[in-house]
Amino acid sequence: MFTEGPAWLGGGRYLVFSEIPANRLYRWDETNGAVAVFRELAGNTNGNTVDREVRLISYEHTTRRVTRTEHDGRITVLVDNWQGKRFNSPNDVVVKSDGSIWFSDPPTGIELTYFGELVPSEMPGAWYWRLDPATGVVEPVITDITRPNGLAFSPDKKILYAVECVGSRVPGGLRTIRAYDVGADGRTLSGSRIFAECKTGIFDGFRVDIRGNVWTSAGDGVWCFAPDGMPLGCIRIPEVEGNVGFGGAKRNRLFITPTHSLYAVYINTQDAARPTA
Repeated sequence: MFTEGPAWLGGGRYLVFSEIPANRLYRWDETNGAVAVFRELAGNTNGNTVDREVRLISYEHTTRRVTRTEHDGRITVLVDNWQGKRFNSPNDVVVKSDGSIWFSDPPTGIELTYFGELVPSEMPGAWYWRLDPATGVVEPVITDITRPNGLAFSPDKKILYAVECVGSRVPGGLRTIRAYDVGADGRTLSGSRIFAECKTGIFDGFRVDIRGNVWTSAGDGVWCFAPDGMPLGCIRIPEVEGNVGFGGAKRNRLFITPTHSLYAVYINTQDAARPTA
């Protein structure tokens, strides 16, 4: 119905991905190509990733929380509120090299019953956040984007890329990826600027390779942008593309979740993130 959030768990040689409206997570097995339900009643999970210990991190719409699946299958709630206010609907995520978890919190899951349930927002805005899982401290890091979505770091972690997709709800609204300089403290951001503009549909989820190229979803497929924002090409997909993720033993296989399917293609580069065991 609407696939999202591909995340590779290398130790088991499988990919976890979401089907938001069906309220499920699925598991695709690389060894035999089989697809099975990984988790039912998954809180209308959208984005997924893995942390430094190769544990699944998920972002749930209806429960409005960030969770971690432990190696024994237990689910740990990492955060579900800020100053007593529940999040809107945590959407997409990246784990930085220092273990901090950065995520977006648009209102998608509380304004569309297809992706969640209709409830009022408790937050003062739809922001990007940083969570320190060691201390439990969560803080807003980007508040100047009206409608956040995907995010990723450059290979040297000196730039954070973040989507602004107002155009998904407002005709003529912004449909960009913005770039921010990461401060020496590894947490503060500055220098907001447009990195790329979407010509078809909107940008949603994306990832960065070892050369600093940005591989991003769009209305007509997966676009690849050079570190200077120059478009390098597009992998055409016959569906509206929502998210991507790297996987495989060499981290050189791009998994694509375009609404109704799961696609994969080998590419001549690798994930910029740390290899997952």
